[in-house]
Amino acid sequence: MEKYRLHADQLTCKIPIEELRFETTEDLTPLYEMIGQERAAKAMEFGLNIKQRGYNIYVAGGWGTGRNTYVRYITNKKILETDAPDDWIYVNNFKNPRTPIAISMKNGQGKKFQKSMSRTIEFIQNEIAEAFISKEYENTKAILRQEYSQKNAAIIDELNVIGRKYNFAFTQTERGLVSIPLKDNKPMSEEEYRKISEAEYEELSRNSNKLTLETVDLFNQLRSEEEIYLNKLDDLDAKMGRKIVEFHFGNLSKKYNDNEAIKNYLVSVIDDIVENIDEFKEEEPSQEKNPLAMLQQQAARKEDFFIRYGVNLFVDNSERDSAPVEFEINPTFYNLIGNIEYKNDYGAWKTDFTQIKPGALHLANGGYLIIQTRDLLTAPYAWKGLKRALINKEVNIENIGKQTGVNAAQTLRPQPIPLDVKVIIVGDFYTYNMLFNYDEEFRKLFKVLVDFDDVVERNRESIVKMARLIASYAEKSNIKYFDKFAVAEIVNYTTRLADNKDKLSAHLNVIVDLIYEADSWASIYGDDVVGKDHVMKALEEQKNRMNRFERKLLENFEDGTYLLDVEGAKVGEINGLAVLGTGIQSFGKPSKITVSTYRGKAGLINIEREANQSGPSHDKGVMILNGYMGYKYAQDKPLTLSASIVFEQLYSGVDGDSASSTELYAILSSLSGVPIDQSLAVTGSVNQRGEIQPIGGVNEKIEGFYEVCKLKGLTGKQGVIIPHQNVKNLMLRGEVVQAVEDGKFHIYAIDHIDQGIELLMKTPAGEKQKNGKFKRGTIHYLVDKKLAELATPIMKRATDGKDQRKKKTTKDEKKPEEKKVEDK
Repeated sequence: MEKYRLHADQLTCKIPIEELRFETTEDLTPLYEMIGQERAAKAMEFGLNIKQRGYNIYVAGGWGTGRNTYVRYITNKKILETDAPDDWIYVNNFKNPRTPIAISMKNGQGKKFQKSMSRTIEFIQNEIAEAFISKEYENTKAILRQEYSQKNAAIIDELNVIGRKYNFAFTQTERGLVSIPLKDNKPMSEEEYRKISEAEYEELSRNSNKLTLETVDLFNQLRSEEEIYLNKLDDLDAKMGRKIVEFHFGNLSKKYNDNEAIKNYLVSVIDDIVENIDEFKEEEPSQEKNPLAMLQQQAARKEDFFIRYGVNLFVDNSERDSAPVEFEINPTFYNLIGNIEYKNDYGAWKTDFTQIKPGALHLANGGYLIIQTRDLLTAPYAWKGLKRALINKEVNIENIGKQTGVNAAQTLRPQPIPLDVKVIIVGDFYTYNMLFNYDEEFRKLFKVLVDFDDVVERNRESIVKMARLIASYAEKSNIKYFDKFAVAEIVNYTTRLADNKDKLSAHLNVIVDLIYEADSWASIYGDDVVGKDHVMKALEEQKNRMNRFERKLLENFEDGTYLLDVEGAKVGEINGLAVLGTGIQSFGKPSKITVSTYRGKAGLINIEREANQSGPSHDKGVMILNGYMGYKYAQDKPLTLSASIVFEQLYSGVDGDSASSTELYAILSSLSGVPIDQSLAVTGSVNQRGEIQPIGGVNEKIEGFYEVCKLKGLTGKQGVIIPHQNVKNLMLRGEVVQAVEDGKFHIYAIDHIDQGIELLMKTPAGEKQKNGKFKRGTIHYLVDKKLAELATPIMKRATDGKDQRKKKTTKDEKKPEEKKVEDK
């Protein structure tokens, strides 16, 4: 047994304190980079540098590995190499208001242009209003009115000359120019008109028709003169308004002489103002009964009208010195591609181009957009909208109804904005595989995988980086410095989390929590520096907060509710080990495994499987045992065995193949009749050739059995048998290591089932001799003998059947010869 026994120094991996060449983390330069993950860092660097289409980045890794922190760090570092992108504005499209125009401007010009435009419109409003009440304007308008009046009067005189021929006169009324019949060369009164005879009325009608025919050209001339007059007034207004508008916008246009889109927009603004010059004039005094209400309505109408000359500063990069990094925490469809908002105006929903709001893609344009995969895929249509934007290289703001095929109302269709962004989505590797296999567009758009490992190499460099990382939290989170003993304990803890002596866990969030809690305990004890005792206290308290189920379990072992022997020897019974977990805490649970064997053809019966409490991995492990039994013992006889295997007092189900070697030992004990030492517990899987294979959770399994043995009393004979490959995973608690060192507890590492047989049954396993038989007295000999006994009745029946068939064949062969003799 001694050759399989592990020494205390093989059960853990501690840092030699002399290798830590600092007293506290105050002596170290803080670290703000990753620890290890060189492969992921290279992939990220490549993904950020390549500019070709489709090379967006998927960052995969386990929780707490520092994925998000690193992505933010590296992108914020990378943007310093890139200038800030352009601003974007939306302006009114005067030809088609439903399609607002998107214009890009140099960084910082958007805000200036918005202010300049607002100020210019205000100046123009005031100047135009003053210009149209000026003496110059009134004089010019009076001249035009006088010219029109003179021409109008001359035409009316001609009309009156013709009208007198037919006893009519023309006069100007509120209804316009009307003809009035004459009597004695005087306009006929209303009373006189009603008293005329029928004959007079008919004559009056005939004259009126003749007058109409004769004066039609003069009336047309009147209308033409009025139209000419009104056109002259419009030309006067337009000329005066254009002079003012072109002066102001001419100066504004010169400032943006290198932006053709702005120049074209200002030209359209000038034309629209001239076309709507009346809106800039002062309103005539209202004659309404409620002048205040009328003024309010006029102000609201004016405000709605002048929105058309506003500027929607859609993306403002004036405060940026470099490219943007946007971390979208709620990547819904609208939060990604933008939205058109609506205003409630007395029960009616209204919108305009100033209500177009940017999405994360717009804000990140020219830089980097970081999204969590889970949030993206759970938001309806967000993933589809993102892919469409990346494929088309532009962001088209639209109603979500367009995605669903529903005919949703939408009053605006803004011009799409060209897209130049590197999208980084952060998720797990399972989701990456799912998208890669089932979404063809994902493969085209996210060609760079940055895969974070759960562990990193444990070497001098990574240990120093871990210490520097702790120093960085002292700096940025204002916590105490850690001495080198505390750092060593944290490094040992991360090695245990990694489940490998040569590795450190990359789950930094767990480490950070430990740092904060150790600092808190140092404050409670009134110490200025965090030491080893504070780290140990933090770990102890973490466990105490989550170990309610573990304590209940140990109580059940202590009071005998759970049956488990840690002394003596029994046939067909063995102590197996499993791992249970709550949150980040996990613990070992010993279980009694029993086996019953008997003659039959059912093979190995997994009772857990029959009760639907066994997972596929455990079922596979039991099937492998069948292969081992056939390989080892059924080369010269049929395997006529039925064996039922059960985890006693296990009601929550079982999975994994780590108990397959344990179950095999119990089967061999039951068949051979040799008892198993109950002071030993076993873990490890086995293959069909009897080779022991590594398992997970080895530290928790060992410590779980140790706790039960401690409750029942340590005898100095108890211990655990583990696969030899798991020695590198051992990072046991100090108490267990000390118990091994003191000879109170033992751990054995084996690589073959035969070695476990010798340890558990105190009898050699046995090897096949030249005659193909096992050496007498060994376990394999006893098992083989038992299986031969079980198979004897079946083999005898098979032999008897064969003999009978042979006799029948011989008898049938003799019949023709006998017949021939009789014939003779």
